[in-house]
Amino acid sequence: MVLLIALGIPLTVNLQRRATTEVENQALIQAQGVASQIGPDNIDAPDELDVLVDEAAAQLGGRVVVVDSKGTLVADSDGPGSLSEDYDTNGRPEIGHALQGTPFSEVRDSIDLGHDIMATAVPVQSEGELLGAVRLTRSVQQVNDTVRNITLGLAAIGVAALVAGLLLAFGLAGSLSRPLSRLAGAAKRLGDGDLSSRAGDMSGGGDEVEELGESFDEMADRLERTVHAQREFVANASHQLRTPLTAMKLRLEGAIADASDEELRQRLEAADHEVDRLSDIVDRLLVMAREIEEGAVSSVDVGEAVTRAVARWDDRARERRSNLVGHGEPGSARVDPTDLDQILDNLLDNATTYAPGDVTIESGRSNGRLYVAVEDEGRGIDPTDLPRVTERFYRGREVPSGGSGLGLAIARQLAEKWGGTLNVESTLGEGTRIEVLLDAAP
Repeated sequence: MVLLIALGIPLTVNLQRRATTEVENQALIQAQGVASQIGPDNIDAPDELDVLVDEAAAQLGGRVVVVDSKGTLVADSDGPGSLSEDYDTNGRPEIGHALQGTPFSEVRDSIDLGHDIMATAVPVQSEGELLGAVRLTRSVQQVNDTVRNITLGLAAIGVAALVAGLLLAFGLAGSLSRPLSRLAGAAKRLGDGDLSSRAGDMSGGGDEVEELGESFDEMADRLERTVHAQREFVANASHQLRTPLTAMKLRLEGAIADASDEELRQRLEAADHEVDRLSDIVDRLLVMAREIEEGAVSSVDVGEAVTRAVARWDDRARERRSNLVGHGEPGSARVDPTDLDQILDNLLDNATTYAPGDVTIESGRSNGRLYVAVEDEGRGIDPTDLPRVTERFYRGREVPSGGSGLGLAIARQLAEKWGGTLNVESTLGEGTRIEVLLDAAP
């Protein structure tokens, strides 16, 4: 479009100027031809002069008038109505130029005729003596119409060229983008979990696109092998861990039964409890591995997750002098049940450890998403530590020793793994609320 405008406008302006110049030159030549036929003998002979201007007007298709050296009208092809009138006026500047010996021509609007005219005047001279001037006027409407038609024709050609260019561009862009669209679709399917998705043949998009497709397929192959290896490792490791865990639990139960020292018995019971926790984690890993292999849709009712978390942590919370309260509003969230359980375990572990007292765990809906939240009434988190509490291995300055600084980091990573977010709000002296927002399951 820029090219068409850059070429079309100068071409149209040049056409208009050229047409006007040609008409002016032609009018000057014709007026000079009439002036050459007027001499000192007939400038003062009205009858001969009238015949001359009438013939010239009929031949040239315009109005021809003759004035003497003083600017007085002496002949008019339109009739003798204005003879002896002073014709050298400000409205007719061409007469003044001609009476000064200079041919003059211009296009101007005629109030009487209602359209543009070409007014041309040349001096009438004989042997160096100025006898008067000849003025030729005629309409240039036909010329304007011709220029306008040519301009419209150029515009139509430009529009046609633009439309043809757009059609060609759309066709070419479609042929070039088709392989990229196929690659984008393969990437989306791969991101959604279809590890068998491949770009395939990328011919038609150029060498660079073909190389991109080949690189994508190689990456997808490596990713599929890596994920399968990880899944097999998780499944195998989880299965293999069950045997030593069962043996360990049996040994601990035997040791608890034989223990006579009360303090030793409590330690053994605590160890037995941790073995149970580890067994639960292994069982969840096995369930997760099976669901991944079967391609099951990962979703969980957040209300049920809260109920399970309360059941798991109620006894432990009491041991840590905490009162656990659950409010579970139902709703299906797009997250693996094992991951959500681990998120809640980490949040409850932190709350009951560092903020003993009333701890609330709840679920609900917010702005079209689902959430689970754990809120305590502890001392809160220092504002300088708040931006970094979800970083790995970060521990605040006022936090008691004993933790690893990984609980909130793991919870955040698990939430982000499913497109969720983990938000921490805390006020010193009032408590902390940690909320995990998750997408609703389809």
